[in-house]
Formats: sequence, structure tokens, C-alpha cells
Amino acid sequence: MTPDTIFKLCSTIALLAWIVLIAATPFWKYTNKFLTGVVITLFCLVYTWIIVTNFHAGDFEKFNSLDGVVSLFTNKTVVVAGWVHYLAFDLMTGIWITNNAKQHSINHWLTVPALFFTFMLGPVGLLLYLLLRFVKTRNYFAANYN
Repeated sequence: MTPDTIFKLCSTIALLAWIVLIAATPFWKYTNKFLTGVVITLFCLVYTWIIVTNFHAGDFEKFNSLDGVVSLFTNKTVVVAGWVHYLAFDLMTGIWITNNAKQHSINHWLTVPALFFTFMLGPVGLLLYLLLRFVKTRNYFAANYN
């Protein structure tokens, strides 16, 4: 499978997963289990496969400098691995947001902008959610990571 095909396939799966996360969470109690057990696991398998089949022992030393990391990202396959890494971790963050919002009795629909921005810009969406949660609970650190 080419890097372009993997990129398109994983991006499409991610988009569908985010639609499920946003639209199904209030109505289907297994949304998070499905997304974690199927989609994120698939992304982890794809990422691991790319790393195992494309990284060499010397490549790991490149993580010690910005120039080294830039040199890694001149390879399309490694860029796809990075992309799949983002897709998996951003979706996991979205799942955490929905779980944390339930724990703090925050209406799911209020989290939708934060979820959208988490999908598009990762940390920006997480920051939006943390601000929303602070506004709703008036307590930033209480039960923060449950």
C-alpha cells in the first residue's frame, strides 16, 4: 500500500470516527469503546507497522535535534506515520473530552466546538474544552484527569 493510499484511508476513517464521536455519543453508550477498540487500535497497528518496516536503528537518534526530525520528515512514509500518530492521539483526546464532560455534567453539545478544534488543531480544541470545563465547574484542577 502506498503512503498516499494509507494517508487517504486513515484520514477518511478519522473523519468518520469524529462524526460518530460528535453525533453518536449522546445516544450510543458504546461510542467510546467502539472508537478506542476499533479505530484507535487500527491507527496504532498502522503506525506500528510503518515504524517497524521503515525505521532503522540510526533514525531514532534523529529525534535528538530539530534538524534530525526535519530530515525524518523528508520521507513520505514517515510523514504518514506522523499523521497517523496525530489522528490516533487527537481522537483519544476527543474521547477523553467526552468522558470528562460526562463526569462533570457538561452538556455534550457544548463540547462540540472543542471537539471540532481538537480534530482540526489538537491542542487548541483541548484548551477550549479545559476553558469550558473551568467555566462550568469553577474548578480547574479538581478531578482533572479522570
